[in-house]
Amino acid sequence: MRGLVHFMDNIFPKTEKLYRAIYPPKVSAMYWRKDGTISSAAFADSQGLSVERGDFRSDNVVVNSMLERFTGYIVSLYARDCFNVGAILRYLPSNNSVYHSEIHGSESKKLLSKSQRYYLAKKARIVNK
Repeated sequence: MRGLVHFMDNIFPKTEKLYRAIYPPKVSAMYWRKDGTISSAAFADSQGLSVERGDFRSDNVVVNSMLERFTGYIVSLYARDCFNVGAILRYLPSNNSVYHSEIHGSESKKLLSKSQRYYLAKKARIVNK
């Protein structure tokens, strides 16, 4: 972090990275396709898809922070990927992370559509392999 006071809001620059922890195949095979790529199931959450804002920090800084709280692979995608499929980004800091955010399918539905999940899964890249 850049100091004690840090301001973020619901405005996500299109080049900002978003990060998500995904269980490895040996823990939950449903999040992975047979060819080793990420399944769209990794982007399904009816409560809103939890992600961490990158806030233009380095991949290493974000990964190290997330691995203190999560198990598995950390994947990244860009805010523009969400905008490209009409998904809504919400900045929702939590007790565990000032960077916590969610991806929603639309203004009225938290769950991403099948096509949104598929697109985001194709765009996601593993950053801690």
